[in-house]
Amino acid sequence: MDNSGKEKEAMALMAEAEKKMKSSQSFFGAMFGGSSKMEEACDMYVRAANMFKMAKNWCAAGNAFSQAALLHLQMQSKHDAATNFIDAGNAFKKADPQEAINCLNRAIEIYTDMGRFTIAAKHHITIAEIYETELVDIDKAIAHYEQAADYYKGEESTSSANKCLLKVATYAAQLEQYPKAIEIYEQVGTHAMDSTLLKYSAKDHFFKAALCHFCVDMLNAKLAVQKYEEMFPAFSDARECKLLKKLLDACEEQNVDAYTDSVKEFDTISRLDQWLTTMLLRIKKTIQDDESDLR
Repeated sequence: MDNSGKEKEAMALMAEAEKKMKSSQSFFGAMFGGSSKMEEACDMYVRAANMFKMAKNWCAAGNAFSQAALLHLQMQSKHDAATNFIDAGNAFKKADPQEAINCLNRAIEIYTDMGRFTIAAKHHITIAEIYETELVDIDKAIAHYEQAADYYKGEESTSSANKCLLKVATYAAQLEQYPKAIEIYEQVGTHAMDSTLLKYSAKDHFFKAALCHFCVDMLNAKLAVQKYEEMFPAFSDARECKLLKKLLDACEEQNVDAYTDSVKEFDTISRLDQWLTTMLLRIKKTIQDDESDLR
């Protein structure tokens, strides 16, 4: 279907909206229904934006939504302005990720000003995802996940906060910020073990925390495993805990083959994801390094 006609129509609407704007700002226009002209201009910008979307001209759509948002701000319609900024952000996401982030940040400012922290948190997650996938700036992604988690905590949405924090822990560990990752995994694990619904996931969080300890120091890992078993007795029976103990033994004996075999055996039943593979390889490297030091 040819949407070029839609684009022309959208451009005509944009021009019409700008005319309305100018006439609402003139002296006589302001006296005779200036605000209704601004409302009409807003509607035109939104209609134009939707036509640009149909024509897949994402930048023009984002721009038109932004114009509508700025007009709504002038008219003190904060909620409508925030909605338009979100629409603008979603359009820009497909063409200009940085501009998408700028629009979403404008919306977040409005929502936090209105005390709508849960909605603000949701949009911080969207920004974090853009930084993860489009702009590949992991530090900024972490900052937005942390901000989202803070807002969720403030609204007593612990499970939503924990989801964001687990993202932070995943990246922190990859960036070798182990103490930060450990603190989050232990905190989320402790919360999970006290919940009937989440109890099963506690072992995964403690497993990841122990691997982070292991990357720092073997003795730390040994003490951590003991602590988790005392806190959460069910952890002792978990395959993850048994693997940790085998790895600790292999590490003490400087036995790389035993280490590799234990990991392979675990992997045949529970597939290792990319994160676990990375951590286990880092630990293996420390054993290999220690082994070559002894030669």
